[in-house]
Amino acid sequence: MEMQYRLQHVLKVLPFSLLALLTMAAATPSPTPLPSGIEGVILVSPSRPGPVRKDQPSEAPARDITFVVMRGEERVGALTTDPEGRFQVLLAPGHYIIVREDPGARIGHWRFEADVKPGEMTKVQWVGDSGMR
Repeated sequence: MEMQYRLQHVLKVLPFSLLALLTMAAATPSPTPLPSGIEGVILVSPSRPGPVRKDQPSEAPARDITFVVMRGEERVGALTTDPEGRFQVLLAPGHYIIVREDPGARIGHWRFEADVKPGEMTKVQWVGDSGMR
């Protein structure tokens, strides 16, 4: 009889225990996914016409230039460099092509590629060809 009483007690308490465990599991915050994308700096070289001089840098920041971010043939975003040529763009994991699409893009080379991994910011330093000689 005592065994039957214990079994009945366990059967009464079990649903409430399960409900409490499920409530605690639902209340536990899930970890926030880390951002992914590309960040870095874009430089331009040569930065001035004429021969390169040892006492002057041949590269300069690509200031305030807008680039289009492509995934395959689809435009998925854009980025603009700051006065130091730095930028950051959040993107889903995948392979991207970054191109300059403005009148200044007709001269020189302004096409870059990057792979973005889940939860990581891909760090880059790209150098665009100014076309100056």
